[in-house]
Amino acid sequence: MNHRDRWVRTMHFQSVDHVPDEEFGYWDETFTVWHKQGLPKEIDNNWIADRYFGFAPRGGVPVHLGMMPGFEYRVLEETDRHRIVIDGTGVKSIIHKDGASSIPKYLEFPVKDRETWKAFKERLNPDTPGRLPGQDEWQRLKESYKNRDYPLGVWCGSLFGWIRDWMGFENISIACIEEPDLVEEMMEHITVMTLRLIERAAREVDLDYAAFWEDMAFNKGPIISPRMFREWMIPRYKRITDLLKENGVDVVYVDCDGNINELVGLWLEGGVNCMFPLEVRGGSDPRPIREKYGRSVLLMGGVDKTKLAEGKEAIRKELGRIEKLVAMGGYIPHVDHRCPPDVSFENYLYYLKTKRAMFGIPEPAPWEERSHQQGA
Repeated sequence: MNHRDRWVRTMHFQSVDHVPDEEFGYWDETFTVWHKQGLPKEIDNNWIADRYFGFAPRGGVPVHLGMMPGFEYRVLEETDRHRIVIDGTGVKSIIHKDGASSIPKYLEFPVKDRETWKAFKERLNPDTPGRLPGQDEWQRLKESYKNRDYPLGVWCGSLFGWIRDWMGFENISIACIEEPDLVEEMMEHITVMTLRLIERAAREVDLDYAAFWEDMAFNKGPIISPRMFREWMIPRYKRITDLLKENGVDVVYVDCDGNINELVGLWLEGGVNCMFPLEVRGGSDPRPIREKYGRSVLLMGGVDKTKLAEGKEAIRKELGRIEKLVAMGGYIPHVDHRCPPDVSFENYLYYLKTKRAMFGIPEPAPWEERSHQQGA
């Protein structure tokens, strides 16, 4: 059974030799810490780390849904303690140099009102060259996909998460109340752009999944009300997921941190049927979600990352907590967010070894052997 067979069968509650071996990734600071604890220095990003640890591959059709062009990165001010920058998304922020750089202080956002949105959406023109592969490259890619042994998907962007990033949390919260027409206009533009750009891939390639990103929940629940979600987002999700389903794509996952319990049923109505990464401390335990929605929901993630920092006994208990859920199918277990630096390299290796042993996942060949074979 190859990687693709195993992934597709798992997501359809069919028997497999073992559950797919996947993980979410790592914070940049985690690599820095782990290098001091034995991780080879050349393993310094998520892509090469996936290869180093021997995880199952997944692929994506090249579709550029983001801003084109992005904003020019500029340093506006720099001191011994901080930088004030405008990043590639047009957000102005203070980046601290004391180790807290992963949590900047946001000062200004590119979309403030209808006028700034009008200028901003020029960067979201679906006809901008470079969003899709040229015809010759597309034919080459399609041919290469025919005999693949890995699952392949298409990126479908974000209806709310992007808008929150472009406006900032306070501004989008106010806009939802005072300018709902503007919020809907932005979502509609994104929807039309997404449909335009994914249509060729959906119709011409045998895809296994599609993916959204919507960080729109705290640990107590969603940022916007279920009523707003139902009115603004479900009809637009359905236009996208209907296109996908018409072309055989029946696994559509959404990446959303925090407590998603009030949103799961709404996503299911919109045709989004797989929840990820299921942050346990954020309130999104995969077990009650499966109990409530049964086989209508698919799951990825759900291993509490904080348990990996606590030690070997906590790791064993955490994996035991989801053992029955894994056996049910429709679930790929992995850490419920990027692995933080307070998890030691030793504990992470123990977690992988224990997970693989518990769920019948074969240990990959040593990295040195695999990298030599791959010409790395």
